[in-house]
Amino acid sequence: MARQEQRSPSSDAKEADRKLRKELSLMDLFFMSMGAIIGSGWLLGVDKGAYLAGPSSVVGWVIGGIIILFIALVYAEISGAIPRSGSIVRYPHLSHGGYTGFVLGWAYLLSAVTVPTIEAEAVIAYASSYFPSWVTPSGILSSQGIAVALGLLVLFFFLNYAGIKFLGKFNTVVTWWKFIIPTLTFIFLFFAFKGSNYTSYKGFAPLGVSSMFLAVPTFVFAYLGFRQALEFGGEAKSPQRDVPRATLYSITVAIILYSLLQISFTGAINWTAAGYVPGDWTALNGGIYHTAPFYYALKETGIPALGAFATLLLIDAWVSPTGTGWIYTGTGTRTFYGLSTDGYFPKAFMRISEKTRIPLFSLIASVIVGALFLAPFPSWYLLVDFIVGTSVFTYVLGPLALHIFRKTAPNIRRPFKLPWAWLFAPLGFVGGTLIIYWSAYAYLYYVWTAIFLGLPIFYFLYAPREMGLKIGTSAAIGIVQAIAIAIISYYGYVGTYVYDGLNSIPIPASDSVLTTNFMTYFVLLAVAMYVPMFITQRLAKGPSKQIMRASYWVVTLAFFTYIISFFGAFGPLKNIPLKFPYDNIVVIAGSLGIYAWGVLSGYKTEAIDDLDEVLLASKGVSGASEESE
Repeated sequence: MARQEQRSPSSDAKEADRKLRKELSLMDLFFMSMGAIIGSGWLLGVDKGAYLAGPSSVVGWVIGGIIILFIALVYAEISGAIPRSGSIVRYPHLSHGGYTGFVLGWAYLLSAVTVPTIEAEAVIAYASSYFPSWVTPSGILSSQGIAVALGLLVLFFFLNYAGIKFLGKFNTVVTWWKFIIPTLTFIFLFFAFKGSNYTSYKGFAPLGVSSMFLAVPTFVFAYLGFRQALEFGGEAKSPQRDVPRATLYSITVAIILYSLLQISFTGAINWTAAGYVPGDWTALNGGIYHTAPFYYALKETGIPALGAFATLLLIDAWVSPTGTGWIYTGTGTRTFYGLSTDGYFPKAFMRISEKTRIPLFSLIASVIVGALFLAPFPSWYLLVDFIVGTSVFTYVLGPLALHIFRKTAPNIRRPFKLPWAWLFAPLGFVGGTLIIYWSAYAYLYYVWTAIFLGLPIFYFLYAPREMGLKIGTSAAIGIVQAIAIAIISYYGYVGTYVYDGLNSIPIPASDSVLTTNFMTYFVLLAVAMYVPMFITQRLAKGPSKQIMRASYWVVTLAFFTYIISFFGAFGPLKNIPLKFPYDNIVVIAGSLGIYAWGVLSGYKTEAIDDLDEVLLASKGVSGASEESE
């Protein structure tokens, strides 16, 4: 007889969690997050901000940081109460059951395994200053560049294979370097600061107020490193005390650092010396600043000392991204591990190496899958919005889970309890939804296509074992859905002429043709998603029906942001139906409705009930030890 879905955590998962080494201190966790935050985002993000929004891009850094701070505050409470390795992919399973858990877990996996790839691409971008054959004239990786990137991914593998204690200590040392270099960079650039870059050339917002929001997703990518303290929570010495602190400290420091970097870079742009027409912000999407913005900004100041420091920056262009890359290789590893503990992936991904006490098969899978993304996204600028979209989509679960866990597991010890949660939680959800929308239609196409194409795996591995579906029936649902989504997605690509980042595909002669094609594609895609969910709900046995009932909100959130992105200010239409700021107002209103729906959809799963008992059993011991510290 098939086991019902809302089972208690398996003995295999408990045993695997116990085998993980508890080695990380507060400082280690903080530097894990800071080490991931200070990566390619600081080296390349300022250029994208400048060409998308001009001087007003600094406001985008603050907006993005505040939104992530709201989300981090929510996770500070959750992670302090339920510290687990691979935590972000395990919380949805605890709050909404199997299908929601898989949707968000798969999305998070896509983001986690691709970050080492984008960090390797950032190294190649800066290195092209002295190895020009590593990139093509259009700025994407050449075959040589891809080979070097693959070599970096292999390096990330061995650094993680060495074990968590080595990784934590080694990363702390490297992160000190990574923090000092950006700090010196913005200090030195202020010596070449030109106020005219902020007051001339059409002023502070030369590309319009809405442009600063278009830049926010790129900035959010830089902040995403805060999650490392959460991901490694199961390997911390005092997780309930230290994980929330490390998370909040890292975001606060990052907002200050990145804002100062953008201000100094924008003010130091030397248009003529760098070969640009003064005030042509969009031209920064090419030329020398596009591949190594800080290096050339320092070099073109004409100040010898800054030119010498620019050479040192080329060294950091290897250190910062590689430091983030090896941390995120660990994140991808623990994401595979977390999905396995929830029953979505085979148990092999849960297996812990007796020598290094890390999930070895998960580590191997993380590196291999990440390498596969080099082909479709051979440039930092192409991959960044994909990662942001998939990451933030998973983060919106946090604000919902906070309320649900307070209701379903009220007795779990909470070292940090978020005050004013009734305000901060919905702000985090709405902010996350806005970031998804600001990613723009062209990139959301890839986000939703990649997520939806992975969902049939649910029917092959999870539904037959945990929901009582017959193996043949469940497999048939998965196969039909996979074929349907693939065909419909191809039609959506061709029919809406999505810009693929490599080739500018002609747009149809009229908005009406584009709109008709999109609506056909949109409706067919909705049918391919909702019908299998409804059929599964009808076929599921007993309590397992609740899994599907609790999941409609998450799929609706995806479709809601998708259709608004098409008709809004960041879509492909020439005559925009939902102009700024009305598009943002619609997103805010709609996301609040989905937020309420998501909170009401959560329920007391047997998994959280069992976890409640486990944490309460250890409360006296862990609580005493932490308070004594």
